[in-house]
Amino acid sequence: EECLDLLAELQAQFPYKFIWVELGLQTMHATTAEFIRRGYPLSVFEYAIAELTKRNIPVIIHVILGLPAETTDMQYETISYLNRLQPFGIKLQLLHILKGTDLADYYADSIGNFKALDKQEYLNLLIGCIERLSPDIVIHRVTGDGPKNLLIAPTWSLNKRDVLNSLHKQMREQNAFQGRLYQPN
Repeated sequence: EECLDLLAELQAQFPYKFIWVELGLQTMHATTAEFIRRGYPLSVFEYAIAELTKRNIPVIIHVILGLPAETTDMQYETISYLNRLQPFGIKLQLLHILKGTDLADYYADSIGNFKALDKQEYLNLLIGCIERLSPDIVIHRVTGDGPKNLLIAPTWSLNKRDVLNSLHKQMREQNAFQGRLYQPN
């Protein structure tokens, strides 16, 4: 409460400074959240976003696409869930498998059952999420950089310019845009 009140006070004191809080949801699904050890249940996330919203502090939500055992529909459910909450923004992040992590061990042990998304799979999933996302939610990120010296997979993500150019091209070809498939709840 003290931290939230301080943020609200700072925002009121310095109206020319844009203050926001980023929350790492990653997924709305409890089984996946437990697997990735998110560290808190969905109720804690909901409390945080409600308290920040009550204080008029914009919230940006992080979502990871390509998490183990998450289907396309599950990832779309996370987008629908966020549409109901109407955060200020979202960061859509491709899952990176990095050396020295439990996920790297899981990937090595189950390479047949779990694989990183290839570029086309990611673009298709990303476009599906963007099309389902409320046009009122600002998209802050659609790809990211895994540290080159730690990245195991997907290595294609190292060429961010190619990813962004491919995304723009495919969206133009499909006449895809944010909110095209959005359905208010």
